[in-house]
Amino acid sequence: MRKKLNIGLVGCGFMGRAHTNAYRQAPKFFDVPYDLVLKAACARNKDAIQAFADNWGYEGIETDWRALVARDDIDAIDICAPNNMHHDIAIAAAQAGKMVLCEKPLAMNVAEGREMVDAVEKAGVPNMIWYNYRRVPAVTLAKQLIDEGRLGRIFHYRAVFLQDWTISADLPQGGASLWRLDAAAAGSGVTGDLLAHCIDTALWLNGSIASVSAMTETFVKERQHNLTGKVEPVKIDDACAFLARFDNGSLAIFESTRYARGHKALYTFEINGEHASIQWDLHDLHRLNYFDHRDDSVVRGWRSIHITDGDMPYMDHWWVPGLQIGFEHSFIHGVADFFQGVASGNPAHPTFRDALETQRVCDAVLKSAETNSWQPAGA
Repeated sequence: MRKKLNIGLVGCGFMGRAHTNAYRQAPKFFDVPYDLVLKAACARNKDAIQAFADNWGYEGIETDWRALVARDDIDAIDICAPNNMHHDIAIAAAQAGKMVLCEKPLAMNVAEGREMVDAVEKAGVPNMIWYNYRRVPAVTLAKQLIDEGRLGRIFHYRAVFLQDWTISADLPQGGASLWRLDAAAAGSGVTGDLLAHCIDTALWLNGSIASVSAMTETFVKERQHNLTGKVEPVKIDDACAFLARFDNGSLAIFESTRYARGHKALYTFEINGEHASIQWDLHDLHRLNYFDHRDDSVVRGWRSIHITDGDMPYMDHWWVPGLQIGFEHSFIHGVADFFQGVASGNPAHPTFRDALETQRVCDAVLKSAETNSWQPAGA
């Protein structure tokens, strides 16, 4: 009989739903070596968290994360709360001996992130940050191809993450649904939200980033705040673009904005090597585009690889070849990898320490934009 492992979730929004769905589905499709129990969900709004718990099957609720962390019947704390809450919850959970899973980004800044890393490592508790795009099968396959040396020496990395949901100046900031526009809760705008994903993927695929040169812009300077009712300055970045140089000598361009009309969530990356190139698009997330210069000239060209066969990453756990999966499955893969790692002693990545490197790059990007200068991005 498998050991029961009790989950305590903080937050009941978009990510709370995505993570909970993953806890429910992962054991049905993967060999998860524990019986995952949805023990308690936590949020400040009692009616909202009770409705969430009833819908998803949590046994109970809490309205204070401190009470959740203090419970002896909770084994793992999953943090799906705004960025400014990650630090205190994660450290308290680690000190209580709980496993800690946390939404991205790791923290508000490197200083907070370093304290979180120290806490989980001192406590010796398993930990992971939910950079889920690593576990989209097409992106995992890209990692496999690069590690096999198929691209050869890497010359260029390009990443773009475009949205358009904050263009209206009438959109307020702050509160439960719009905290990402409030610097006090989010820390930064697109840099910590969207570019953090791009940076994590890039570090995983292409290694460490040495230095960056960035520019940011806040297009709407003031918005009404949902909590105060007052018009207040907007202190997050609406758009950010930066140049980067990797430790391996390759060059990079990153761009993100919430002002690209017509794009709801366009995340793409392209990597150019001496032998081959790869390209991926979130809007067609189950395909990896691949070009190999070593092909005979009469058949040389971009090919679109449909990631559905059983010898492709994760796909042997799903449907028959030709049928694809979606966004939510990246979280299911994360749950499976994390708890398999707990059982085997081989930790799933990215850990808090991995995510601290992404935080360093984010902080360097913001400092570069503020000072109009190149900034080091390494440890």
